[in-house]
Amino acid sequence: MKLTQSSRGKWLVIGLPYFWLLVMLLLPFLFLGQVSVSEMENGGGFLKIYRHDGWFFKDNFIPIWNDIINGGTYRTAYLSSLYYAALTAFWCLIIGYPFAYFMARARKELQPTLLLFVMLPFWISMLIRVYAIKVLFNDSGFLVTSISGLLQRFGLIDDPLHVLGTPFSMMFGMVYVYIPFMILPLYSTLSKMDPRYWEASADLGATPIKTFFLITVPLSKAGIIAGLMLVFIPCVGEYVIPQLLGGADILMIGRVLADEYFQNANWPLASALAITIILLVIIPMMILNKYEEKAGEFK
Repeated sequence: MKLTQSSRGKWLVIGLPYFWLLVMLLLPFLFLGQVSVSEMENGGGFLKIYRHDGWFFKDNFIPIWNDIINGGTYRTAYLSSLYYAALTAFWCLIIGYPFAYFMARARKELQPTLLLFVMLPFWISMLIRVYAIKVLFNDSGFLVTSISGLLQRFGLIDDPLHVLGTPFSMMFGMVYVYIPFMILPLYSTLSKMDPRYWEASADLGATPIKTFFLITVPLSKAGIIAGLMLVFIPCVGEYVIPQLLGGADILMIGRVLADEYFQNANWPLASALAITIILLVIIPMMILNKYEEKAGEFK
């Protein structure tokens, strides 16, 4: 089939960004794969796998899997990362869904303004926003001292309140930073929903709550899945927020990777750790996606 000039232009416009994204995904991943099977060099860094006219591979994955099986530090970091990422995605969904729902059902002329408020945090660097939360939750900050004084006055606590460096402050920061990634796909799905579904449901005698759970939620499944993935995947490897707001007891894989790369200068082991967490996230998602495709075929 011969492509017309307009078709070629369309494929060029679509193809170039995809090609760029593919290259920028594959190149770092191939580099990561190469380093993960190389050896440490004296003084830090790594040796090339092809040297002296031969290939030299080292299995850096065996110690990691042994550590995971035997319940070592790496397993703790992996489980902690998956747990906090799942918890963040859950709270973003619980808070973000009603927000996106009422935003989609607001007056059409009001929706762009509401959307602007959701995207407003992107105008400020994430690092600055996280530092602002750190100041807010500081033990000597106005908020913490006020709440602490109030609780002590009513006899609810004896010692001054300590918030910074706890799982609460870290979760607060992660939900605050990532919640726009949940709201935007949900709003996109909900705003395109045909309102006649809700009208038909009301005409048939369904209550608003029943309509919400039987009509709205199932029809917004694509937005829910997209939001969960957009929040969960980056949260697994999050480094900045746990480092600034989490305590020393919270060990996530981002901190372990940073220690291996920059303190121990063990690039091969750090790369093997990074590939392992990618596989731990990607493989279950591929299985889930395959299962959903099969389930869709039976419908």
